[in-house]
Amino acid sequence: MDVEALKEQAGIAACEYVKSGMNVGLGTGSTVKYTILELARRVRDEGLEIVGVPTSLATKHLAETNGIPLVELDELTQLDVVIDGTDEFDPAFHLIKGGGAALLREKIVAQASSTMVVVADERKQVACLGAFPLPIEVTPFAMETTRRAISRTLGCDCTVRSSDGKPLVTDNGNHIVDAHTGASIEDPVAVERELLTIAGVVQVGLFTDMCSVVILASNEGVSVLEKAG
Repeated sequence: MDVEALKEQAGIAACEYVKSGMNVGLGTGSTVKYTILELARRVRDEGLEIVGVPTSLATKHLAETNGIPLVELDELTQLDVVIDGTDEFDPAFHLIKGGGAALLREKIVAQASSTMVVVADERKQVACLGAFPLPIEVTPFAMETTRRAISRTLGCDCTVRSSDGKPLVTDNGNHIVDAHTGASIEDPVAVERELLTIAGVVQVGLFTDMCSVVILASNEGVSVLEKAG
C-alpha cells in the first residue's frame, strides 16, 4: 500500500474519537487532512455536531470549505480532543512537530485539549527523536543571532527554512530554524526547556507529555497505540 493510502487510513480511523457535542482541535498536515475531510462528511451526511478550532490558516480554509463550524479557541474553556499529525514520535509518545510550520498554534491548541490523538504512518515511529530536523519558531528580530545561539546550544548545524528563496514566514509572522541534530534527542523535555531560555525562540517543535494516543497505519493495517496510564 502506498504512503498516501496509509495516511488516509490513519486520518479516517482517528475520527472514532470524535462524538457529537465535542469541541475539536483540528491539526495541520498531510495525514490529518483526511481526518478533516471525514469529519466534514460526518457533519454533512450523519448530522455530527461539533465545533472545530484550526491550528493553521491552511486548516481553517480546508475546514471552512468543507462545512465544519469553526470558533476561536478563546471562545471555549477547553477542547475535548485535538487530532493532529506528527513528524516523529518515540516510545514515550514524545513528538517532533513543525514540518508544516504550524508548531506554535499546534502547541497552543494541544495544551488546551483534554486528549491529543496523533495520526501517523509507520515511517514516523522512531526509537530516538531527531532524524527529522527539529523545527524551532523564532522572531524575525535578530534571527541570525538566535540561529547561532540555537546552534551553540544543540551543537549541530541549524538552517533557516526558506520559501521561494526567502525565509519562510509562519502564520504568526515568525520564521523557522531547523536544527539538524540527528537521531540523538534522548531527553526531549530537557532540550525543550533549554531552547526556551533563548530570548529569540518563540516555541520549540518538541511536544512532550501531550500525546495520549497514536493511530498508526502500516501495511498490516491500522493499529491504536495508547500511552500507559
